[in-house]
Amino acid sequence: MPANPRLDEKVRAHLRSGAVIPAHPLALDSRRRLDERRQRALTRYYIAAGAGGVAVGVHTTQFAIHDSKVGLYEPVLALAAETMNEPRETSDNPVIRIAGIVGCTDQAVREARVAADLGYDVGLLSLAAMRSASRTDLLDHARAVSETIPIMGFYLQPAVGGIPLAYEFWRELCEIDNLVAIKVAPFDRYQTLDVLRAVCDSGRSDSIAMYTGNDDNIVGDLMTRYRSGAATTGFVGGLLGHWAVWTRPAFSYWQRCRQWVELRSGNAGDLLRLNAEITDANAALFDARNGFAGCIAGIHEVLRRQGLMEGIWCLDENEGLSAGQRAEIDRVCRAYPHLVDDEFVAERLDRWLR
Repeated sequence: MPANPRLDEKVRAHLRSGAVIPAHPLALDSRRRLDERRQRALTRYYIAAGAGGVAVGVHTTQFAIHDSKVGLYEPVLALAAETMNEPRETSDNPVIRIAGIVGCTDQAVREARVAADLGYDVGLLSLAAMRSASRTDLLDHARAVSETIPIMGFYLQPAVGGIPLAYEFWRELCEIDNLVAIKVAPFDRYQTLDVLRAVCDSGRSDSIAMYTGNDDNIVGDLMTRYRSGAATTGFVGGLLGHWAVWTRPAFSYWQRCRQWVELRSGNAGDLLRLNAEITDANAALFDARNGFAGCIAGIHEVLRRQGLMEGIWCLDENEGLSAGQRAEIDRVCRAYPHLVDDEFVAERLDRWLR
């Protein structure tokens, strides 16, 4: 494998122009084993719904798959890669393949090699395992992984294992040539602005693709341009656990946000109202009132109702819906039917489950 492998130019262009990228869940059967049929159906759903890429091995896929004792990291990535190779009619753009990469440097480099060998384009680099590392060590870690696969920086919210990362870290990270994108998901306005400012100040705002992971402010992020000095940047797309469900409407409102940013086409007031509705729906889906304890199970519950999953089982037997969460999901589905794609799924489900 060549050192510092470069991102394919068509993929780079697609990444820079923006895309809907769902964080891919893990479909399990009642014995908590990989359900390959439904796992493939999920991938087909995302592509058919308009997703421009898929992220696998990320928080929504359950970080436990990275444990060698669980043994699911390579099989799950391989299954998604095979399914993404299937013929499709939705777009001529390549599907952006993003692999979650975790652990300390030795593990992260091994995972990067697995992902690159399976044809993944970019590694989404979680630093959660390096909580006690210095800024220098974190940057050395990122450089080491970038020698195997192009990387997407990742600001993961502390509530699900992320660590605070200062402006200075992001500013230096931007110096890594093989950093091609950043996912910003601290669920915090101040920390989000730190990253945007760092990208502008680096002089690389034209080459680093910015993706929101702030599921609590999706439309707001997508509508906003940030300026520092003479440089500007903004979020061209999202890599979101929220987009693991209701992906067809997500593709529609992502398009509306891109039209607003590029052409000032559309009604800003309508979009801001939509932002509040999506955030309310996300609070139910992610179980915000309980510190996000049921966020993965909430995603599974929606997919179970649609028939894409058989149940809401997680690898951790103790992980499930919080008290009252199911009723909250009922509420937001009733309140915001325009954010739900049950009909779209029902019409195509048999085809995806083939």
